[in-house]
Amino acid sequence: MEENKEELRAFLVDIVNKDITPALLEDRMIELENLLNTYGGLVLLRKFQKKDQPDYKTYIGKGKLEEIIAEMQRMNSNLLIIGNVLKPSQIYHINELLRPIGAKARDRVDLILKIFDKHATSMEARLQVELVAIKHMGPRIYGMGMELSKQWGNAGGGKWAMRGIGETNTEIMKRHLKYKIHKIETQLKEYEQMRKLHRDSRLRKGMPTIGIVGYTNTGKSSLLNALTKKGILAENKLFATLGTHVGNLYVMTNPETGQGKEVLLNDTIGFIRDLPPKLIKAFSSTLEDSIEAQFLLHVVDASDPFVQERIDIVNSILNEIGAKQKRIILFNKIDLISPEKLQELQKTYGTKDNARISIKNLSWLDAVKRLIVENL
Repeated sequence: MEENKEELRAFLVDIVNKDITPALLEDRMIELENLLNTYGGLVLLRKFQKKDQPDYKTYIGKGKLEEIIAEMQRMNSNLLIIGNVLKPSQIYHINELLRPIGAKARDRVDLILKIFDKHATSMEARLQVELVAIKHMGPRIYGMGMELSKQWGNAGGGKWAMRGIGETNTEIMKRHLKYKIHKIETQLKEYEQMRKLHRDSRLRKGMPTIGIVGYTNTGKSSLLNALTKKGILAENKLFATLGTHVGNLYVMTNPETGQGKEVLLNDTIGFIRDLPPKLIKAFSSTLEDSIEAQFLLHVVDASDPFVQERIDIVNSILNEIGAKQKRIILFNKIDLISPEKLQELQKTYGTKDNARISIKNLSWLDAVKRLIVENL
């Protein structure tokens, strides 16, 4: 099945802990569905299984997996999306069970990588996506080796010959992937050094840099556009931005004397729950601009029912990559919430080091610029 040539008719399944709340369960499933919609596919059915210990062989329980495969066959579904991160052997075994009905399985990371691959436009972003894809898919040569062994065994090679050919081809693949990883990492190192030279040059000129961070699809690119007239395509899609976009902003630092200062704003990849460490590491060079920024503007979707959880996820990832500087929260999309919700935000987060804004209403621009000047 060539996913880019055939319409994707997906069955979504999520395996969750038994103590999960209904609201969080629905949020996880909506996010998984949004990921598929961003990639391009039709959701036929959504199901979940409450299971504290995933099945060792297939992650999904045997009985539940049999039910899913039967329903997929009945509905002519050709793609099973699992909202979890599976081991190579688990995804291999599921794909073997799906083979008779002409369908394939992808886990959550597979789906995110497909989106990244689709949205990567710069050479650096493409290299980063390729690197993490190899590191994620590489261990799945377990399945390739098993398949090669099976084919050799069917050809009459016998037990020991069967094992030998599988291991030989697996080792060849491992060496090839190791070489490929080294080559990509060398190329990314060059981009990293170039980025550092640009940062050093800006420091020498006394030009501060401010990072824009946040959960995916909160309006980070729209904020950069509004402040700098950068003209970046801001889409209502997950992971619309993969590289780093930099824009210039002139702020008035002393209204009495008319003195001002030029600052740089950079917008980078949005974060999401359960973002794998290897994926974060692959994008470390572009995320370095956030680490090195003087302070961060953390854009939050005020209309999100899980505001604090989203804030915690972003803070956790920022801590993981070593970004320890001050963070100013910008609660975006306040035009989508009720006056009661707005009061609740103010009561919970106060008014210090945060602002409530709406990209659709540019009256907030001066308030954000004041926050920037106060923290320079």
